[in-house]
Amino acid sequence: MTGHVKRAPSAALLVALVALAALPWFGESYTLRLGTIACMYAILAVSWNVIGGMAGYPSFATAAFFGLGAYTGGVLLARGVPLVLAIATAGAVSFAAAMLLGWVLLRLRGHYFAIASLAVAEVLRELTNSATELTGGGMGLNIPLELGGGASVAYEASFFFLAMWALLLVCVLAVLAVERSRLGFGLACIRQNESAADMIGVHATLYKSLAFALSGVFVAMAGTLYAGWVHYIEPPDVYDILLAVKPIVMVLLGGLGSIIGAVIGAFVFLGIEEFVWRNWLQVHSGVLGFLIVVLLLFMPHGMVSVGKRLRRTPSVPAAGAAAQLRADSVRGAGHG
Repeated sequence: MTGHVKRAPSAALLVALVALAALPWFGESYTLRLGTIACMYAILAVSWNVIGGMAGYPSFATAAFFGLGAYTGGVLLARGVPLVLAIATAGAVSFAAAMLLGWVLLRLRGHYFAIASLAVAEVLRELTNSATELTGGGMGLNIPLELGGGASVAYEASFFFLAMWALLLVCVLAVLAVERSRLGFGLACIRQNESAADMIGVHATLYKSLAFALSGVFVAMAGTLYAGWVHYIEPPDVYDILLAVKPIVMVLLGGLGSIIGAVIGAFVFLGIEEFVWRNWLQVHSGVLGFLIVVLLLFMPHGMVSVGKRLRRTPSVPAAGAAAQLRADSVRGAGHG
């Protein structure tokens, strides 16, 4: 019964993602733009959930992985490398870099690790600014990308939405597989008690490094897609600290440790962000922060917890009625 309950939300999430693929046939360019950003946000949130939710390590390295993927793929795209090969290369570079960094940084814990992971993005930003001949430095990097298909605005919008959607689907399937694997079990043990996990044979450093790498590979791929989509990138844009903070907020909104919660949180966050931008442009940052704080105060365990409470609510009166019936039977038997 428990396995069926766990599989049901995952199946519902996959069905919803498949249904989302129909958006190009019904949406306009603006809708497709929002859909592309929503899928990108969901990739960032689901990826962060591997290291932050499953392993319990508060990573701020998402911006570093996104920027690394954007510039790795962007440099290749600017030199005529096909998009698919550029995305794969960015993922491979990010995975290797994250494994090496994780082997060192993940020996730290708590806020020490958080500060160290935050510094990675700043280091990469400075390296990118310094490598002027390769990356364009502070002048940014132009990425002319020919897609074919008439190169119309509508075709390009549909193409990048479907590409980002496909990457999100692969990301969700990969994280679901990790969650049900030995690696997922090991990460759960590390989150509960890392010292005890070492005692039962879990190689904590290796498992954490793999989680850190998995949290970066799809983010880097999304960075390459973003670079091809906007045709121009610069270090302050792709290494923005908000790219490290937003995924954490999304996961907290949806539900820490839940894949479906991360996706829901990403979509809800984008909706709130867009609404605030439209109505309070001058003070959007303050209003957005206020709304998020209010949501987190009233839903400390995320939106997934609301669904769980709703599923449990009908069972409470039924349990009370059953208890009352048993009490009446006992009293009746006593009088008899």
